[in-house]
Formats: sequence, C-alpha cells, structure tokens
Amino acid sequence: MEKNIRQTFVQLATAMQKLGARRLIALGVIGVTLFSAILVSSFYLNRPQYETLYVGLSRDDVNRMGMALGEAGIPFDVKSDGTSILVAFGKADQARMYLAEKGLPTSNNAGYELFDNMGSLGLTSFMQEITRVRALEGEISRTIQAIRGIKAARVHIVLPEKGSFRRGDQAPSASVVIRTEGDFAIESAQSIRQLVAAAVPQLTAAEVTILDTNGRLLASKDDGTNAGAVMSATLEQNVSASVDENIRKALAPYLGVGHFQTSVQVALDTDRRQTNETVFDPESRVERSVRVVRESGDSKNSTSDNATGVEQNIPQEEIASKNGDNSSEKTDKREELTNYELNSKTVSTTSDSYQIKRLSIAVVIDQARLLATAGAAPVPENFVDQQIAKITELVATAAGLDQKRGDIINVTAVNFMEAADEQLAPASTPISEMIFRQSGSIINAAALVAAVGLVLWFGVRPLMREMNAPQDALQLAGGSDLSVPGLAPTTNLPIVAKVTTEQSLPYDDLSDLRKRMRVPAQNRLEQMIDMDEERVAAILKQWVHEAA
Repeated sequence: MEKNIRQTFVQLATAMQKLGARRLIALGVIGVTLFSAILVSSFYLNRPQYETLYVGLSRDDVNRMGMALGEAGIPFDVKSDGTSILVAFGKADQARMYLAEKGLPTSNNAGYELFDNMGSLGLTSFMQEITRVRALEGEISRTIQAIRGIKAARVHIVLPEKGSFRRGDQAPSASVVIRTEGDFAIESAQSIRQLVAAAVPQLTAAEVTILDTNGRLLASKDDGTNAGAVMSATLEQNVSASVDENIRKALAPYLGVGHFQTSVQVALDTDRRQTNETVFDPESRVERSVRVVRESGDSKNSTSDNATGVEQNIPQEEIASKNGDNSSEKTDKREELTNYELNSKTVSTTSDSYQIKRLSIAVVIDQARLLATAGAAPVPENFVDQQIAKITELVATAAGLDQKRGDIINVTAVNFMEAADEQLAPASTPISEMIFRQSGSIINAAALVAAVGLVLWFGVRPLMREMNAPQDALQLAGGSDLSVPGLAPTTNLPIVAKVTTEQSLPYDDLSDLRKRMRVPAQNRLEQMIDMDEERVAAILKQWVHEAA
C-alpha cells in the first residue's frame, strides 16, 4: 500500500515537471476561475426568487412587518431604499393573509410627520387645516393601537367650519373603526370614546361612534333606537361566548378536545331601571319646635227699649230706660303645637346593566369516547346515563344555571361521524405548477453539474493524461513490438527485461492495452529513444551486425 502511494506521488511529481511552468500556471488559473464560478453560481443561483409584497412603506411598517414575517418563518428581503418588502416566490398570498391578521401595514405617513415633507411655499390655509386633521387622526390611531386587544385602528374626525356670519356652531364628531383580537374587552370602547373626546377640542364622548371590522356597534350616541338593539345583540353574543367558554373549560379535561360540542343561547334584559325610595324611622324622633297659642275674651252686650213720649222731646234730659236686654260672655282658649323631626333615608338607584332572563344550553357528547372511559370490558347498562347525569351537573355548575329562572339544559350522547378520507386529503397541486415552483432548484442543480463537468474536462483530464504518459511509455517499452520496418525483430533483449521488471505495471483491462498497442511504431520508437538513447543505439548496432 505504501509503495503504491509513494509511486503515485512520484508519478504526480514527474507529470507536473513535464507539464512545465506555463501549463501549471494555466491549470492554476483555470482551477481558480472554475472554483470562483462555482461559488458565485451557488450563492446567486441558490438564493430563492423574490417577488414584491408591498411598496412605499414607512420604516416603522417595514420593521413591524419584518418581525412578523420572521416569526412566521416566511423568507423576506428589503430593497435598498428601505420602503419595499420582498418575499419568496409563491409566498406572497400567505404573507399578505398573515400580515392582515396582524393589522399590518398600518396607514402610511399618518402622524405629525406629514409636516416634515410639506413645503411652506405655496401652501394654502385649507391644505394646512386638512393636514392638521390627518395628523391628529393618525396620532389618535397610534394611541388606540397601544390598547391591549386592538390590532389596528382608523379614526375619522369631522371639525366644524368656522365662519364669522354663522348663527350657530356645529359640534365636532368622530368615528373610530378598530380591529380586535380575542382578549379585547368591550368595556374598552367607552375608554376609547373618552380618549378621542379628550384629544379633540369641544368634542363630547356622546358624539364618538366606535365600530369593529365585523360591523358590530360597540359605542354610539344614546338617542338611537337601532343602536340600542345592536348593543343588546352584541351583549348577548358576548355573554353566550363567555358561558360557552366556561363549559368547554370544564369538559375538556374530562372528555378531551373534539369529543363534545356545546351551544349556548342567552336571553338578556337590558332595560334601564331607576328606583327612588324614601324610608322614615318613627322610633328616632326629635322635638324640633313647640308652638303654644293662648286666647282669652270678655264681652258684655246690653240693649234698651224706651217708649215714645213727651219726655223725649225735652232737651238736656236723660231718661232712664226701663225696658231692655243685658248679656255678658267670657272665653278662654289654649292651643299647643309640637313639631318632631323624623329620621328619613332617601335611596336612588339607577341600573344600566343587564340581567339574564333565560339560559338554554345544549351539549352533545361522543358516545364512543364516553364508553371508553368505563375501563372495564363489560360496560354496565346504566353507565351512560350515570355519566350524562354527572356531566349535566358539571355543566350546570359551570354555566351558573338557575331553575327558578327557567333555564334549560340538555345533554345527549351520540356517535360522532368520522370525516371521510377524501375530506382529509390535501388539495392536489398540478404538475405544471410544481415544476414551475421548482424551476429555480432545477436550474441551480444543472448549473452545479455543468460547473463540475467543466472542472473535470479542463482541469482533471489534462492532468491525468500527463500522469499516464510516462506509464504508457514504460508499458509500451516492456510489452509492445519494437520492430522497425525493414529490420528483423529480435528477442530477449537485456534492456527490455530490465524496463519490464522495474517500471511495467499490470493491466486490468485488455481493451485498454489494445488501444495503447494501436499507437504507431514510429511514435513508440521516438518515446524509447527519448528515454534512453544509448541503449537504443546499441540495439540498432547489434541488429545491423546480425543482418550482415
């Protein structure tokens, strides 16, 4: 083994010496060029092909979208201008859907940075006012997006036009559309109204309307009958979802996810109630004032009845009345009035919440799963009924059922239908589309194969040919016909025996030997002369003497 390795290195050194400096430099340049070409082609050709996703983005949107795409595992790239995002070919639809769920991209140039790109020359007052309103809307939108559970927000503000000859001023109003996620609380809508009202001068919270992207009215002015109905329907949906979530949390550890289905219907009473109550405590009386009135009287009445006569005509003569009536009256009255202060309590209650009038719950359980929980092979006859009774009590406790209120619960065990294999099978992709998607990989593989072929053809092949040249000469010297036209052949030459024992190598392939034997005799003789001129001259002299 060591001898073969040593012999290989010797042959390699000999071949490199025979190539010369020019050939070695040429081979080196070819090798470096091919190696560089392989590296460059593998770097550029193996890069995935990108297509444009969004253009004209702000740097904040680019950063948010880059973080979101990185979390989703979607390869992306950003152009040198920093305003465009590229994704791998075929991933644009998936990336847009994922970014839409995240509420990206947001509105471009929405805040006060609008004034950064505005020139002061030629800017009218109307344009300044519009830009101010847009900037205010953008800043409020950014603040609303900072609230937990809100993915995106859009604000519209209507400000009244100021005029010198207007009798009445129009009140400002605003509308907000938000995109929410699971942990958004409906009570936050009132907070958003207060936030918008505080940010706009002379705007009241009653003039702010809030919607979500599903078209549900979260907050509006209280004078609309339709708004009250929509709010009631939205509240019923939220309460139903909350009760359904509680039931699922209670049944999931017991039955497992996917082995039961629940349905909850809630009827709410959303009427506004106001109660005023005044309570008096007769035991706790306090004398506040006392009024005493006293009255006393003494009266006398007398009447006279004189007869007509001469005496009455006499002047300055008093005539005593002998006939008449006399009366006298004496009165004494006392009145006392006492005012007492009673302890009273006034209670005023205003109820603006809701009450559950009726709750209806339906639960469907997979009977096969229910029987699997029995454990024993022979399942008792009443096992299913016992389990349904337990589940009914569990659901009633989790949902907060009240029999006096008229709540209804129904738990049923049935065999669930399994989905067919055709429904679970993934959608097939056309072969043409698959080939089109893999065209980049196919081109890359073909380029690498071509590069390797060029290396073998221009680099390895000439080197192997030069390495095999001395070996071919020695083999031809040891086993080929050395006869020259016009001369008689000779046998048992000393030089032939010596070269054969030292340099000749065995052939494993007879066809290879035959190909080498087809070399013209003149070429073989020239090779032997180059190897050892003196011995060839001695052989020729011996042939000449033998012929003479």
